[in-house]
Amino acid sequence: MALAVPCVRPVMAAKRHLQGFLGRSYLSMSVVDSAEVKPPQKIRRRKPPNMKAFDESLSWEDRLADAVTPLWRLGYDEQLHVKQQNQEHILSHFSSQLAHLTSAQPSSSPVATGTLGFSVQPIRPSPVRDGYRNKSTFSVNVGVDGNPKTVGFYLGTGKDRNIICVNGDHLVNMPEKHKQVARCYQEFIRLSPLEPCLLLHRGGHWREVTVRSNAKGQTMAIVYFHPQTLASEEIAVHRAALVEYFTRGPGAACELDSLFFQESAMTRCGHEVSPYQLLHGQPHINEEANAFFQVNTAAAEVLFTVARDLCFPEGAAQSGGGGAGGTLLDVCCGTGAIGITLSPAVERVIGVELVQQAVEDARHNAVLNGVLNCEFLAGKAEVVLPGIVPQLSSSEEGGGARGITALVNPARAGLHYRVVRALRNQPAIRRLVYISCKPDGEAMRNFRELCCPPDPQKKLTGEAFSPRVAVPIDMFPHTQHCELVLLFER
Repeated sequence: MALAVPCVRPVMAAKRHLQGFLGRSYLSMSVVDSAEVKPPQKIRRRKPPNMKAFDESLSWEDRLADAVTPLWRLGYDEQLHVKQQNQEHILSHFSSQLAHLTSAQPSSSPVATGTLGFSVQPIRPSPVRDGYRNKSTFSVNVGVDGNPKTVGFYLGTGKDRNIICVNGDHLVNMPEKHKQVARCYQEFIRLSPLEPCLLLHRGGHWREVTVRSNAKGQTMAIVYFHPQTLASEEIAVHRAALVEYFTRGPGAACELDSLFFQESAMTRCGHEVSPYQLLHGQPHINEEANAFFQVNTAAAEVLFTVARDLCFPEGAAQSGGGGAGGTLLDVCCGTGAIGITLSPAVERVIGVELVQQAVEDARHNAVLNGVLNCEFLAGKAEVVLPGIVPQLSSSEEGGGARGITALVNPARAGLHYRVVRALRNQPAIRRLVYISCKPDGEAMRNFRELCCPPDPQKKLTGEAFSPRVAVPIDMFPHTQHCELVLLFER
């Protein structure tokens, strides 16, 4: 089923429409640790729960707020200051590593240790600071009062066996509508004769609920259910009870525009294996933003604007069309939002994405927007890129005004080393924009591989990139996380 997201207004004169399919956008989302799926292989001596991990002087609500939104006690300007310092510290560490890598090269001009050889711009604030999440996933587990049918967020760990589920009604980053759906879902499962599924191998049925919403007030809920040994007829009874509750019962107050249901016996299950079933309402909701699948739509618009300006500093993307030429290589393109947004600035866009369904979404989005210069390819980037980048390079030699601009937006695991190698070893790629949600993690390895001196042993033979500018963006107010956009050139 489709979760349609129209539009992309902030960076173009004409409205652009983006659509992403519901099942496809949840392919990798789960709040249950995959380790919990496997039953224990041997009998272990049980240890008493370690409750010392919790600060006994705080209420459960404050403990949860400190875990989910650790900066919530600070004013917003203080939060931005903390994040700016943190990003500068990470980038200083990268600069020091780069200085060490280049110090052994006689012909190089290494950056002095402890200094930055590039600029770090002030962090861009989020236009919306409270209730900004357009997606929330609520878990089901044992609550403070011992009730296993509690809907909220985990505290504690499975290792210490002290998991407590706490309602999230007080969390400042959650919109009220999401909290309302969670409260109603808790009431529903407490009325249900079926037990919750706390661990997949220990039985139970009701699992987490995910809520999506948009600026228009439309709301979508997705309920996850473990069938265990229930017959399809039995499942149909409980599915009907869910619909009844949210359409004609107390849950009708949520005014859901869409209600989906997924049966899955696995921790993580894609739409292809276990399709999302539309139980009520419309198959998609609409949003006027350029990056609905980011949890903070307003801040995502800032992110895309920064990415545009770094990819095309000449300003060609400002116009409604007639790009200055060249190719945008959009790696980890998802449903194509960035490529479609920037398509007027280039002759063509080539997007690469692992998830086949996301690629289908991207192709649909291009058609929906009347964009003819975007092509989206499915497959692992480390497999696809070594084959297509030389072809792109050859075509650009014929007179592309800009050559190839690469934009990468990987998950926290960063880019596969073969992807970095393919990008690094193609001389036509002169500019690369890297969007990282965790620059102090595996992305740091990517930064080093892009910028280190040529290393034949690692097959990094191309000219090194150099960092030029870094722009932090506060995508997640009240938390310690933010996005970092870096421009590399050579």
